[in-house]
Amino acid sequence: MTDDIIIAKAIHEIETKTWGVTEQFLEVHEIVYANGKPVIARIDKDDPDGNVIVYFPVKDEPFYFAVYFNTLPEIAIRWMGTEPGNSVYFAAFSGEMSYGQLAALTQLKPTGGWSIGDKQKLDGTLLRKSSKIMFEPDKGPDELEHKLTKLLDFLESDKEGVALLTEKAGGYIQVAIQFHNGNGMLGGPHINTDCIKRMAALNIEIDFDIYATGNEVKA
Repeated sequence: MTDDIIIAKAIHEIETKTWGVTEQFLEVHEIVYANGKPVIARIDKDDPDGNVIVYFPVKDEPFYFAVYFNTLPEIAIRWMGTEPGNSVYFAAFSGEMSYGQLAALTQLKPTGGWSIGDKQKLDGTLLRKSSKIMFEPDKGPDELEHKLTKLLDFLESDKEGVALLTEKAGGYIQVAIQFHNGNGMLGGPHINTDCIKRMAALNIEIDFDIYATGNEVKA
């Protein structure tokens, strides 16, 4: 029942635009609809304090419009705004080993990659100059800190394999953040001391790519 109430309140806000932030955003962007209703990409209930985030996908954009709820003492909208599209994954490259050879170094299940010599374009005019393997256990909408924690949980399940990929193929954590290009400060990543210690224990580096896309809201 709680989810039904949260969903109903979130959709009602999208459809009625009672908050100025919602109205401003929907003047310059569209929420994805299906069967006449806004699509919900995820309901995030991971906060131990009971706060909830409802993510709505934005048409033709990598970021999300989010409605934030308090659930105590009662369910109520706290705020809304945009949440970036965050991609957090572990990647390794090799100019000598194939994708299969890289995959054999670890017990972890890859989520993507290719082999050296594979066609980069369908017409075969460009071939891959190196192999790549990647592991992205959480591809859906989520906050960067949560995604990094989940990735470290995943990597720590095969520390020996991660060490081999790091040693033999320069394995590292790649983060891509795609913000909404609003009228204010974009913000930036935060990594807590626990994640820093865990990355150090795995002996892996982290790299950030930050993008801004979309339309500015009107003043």
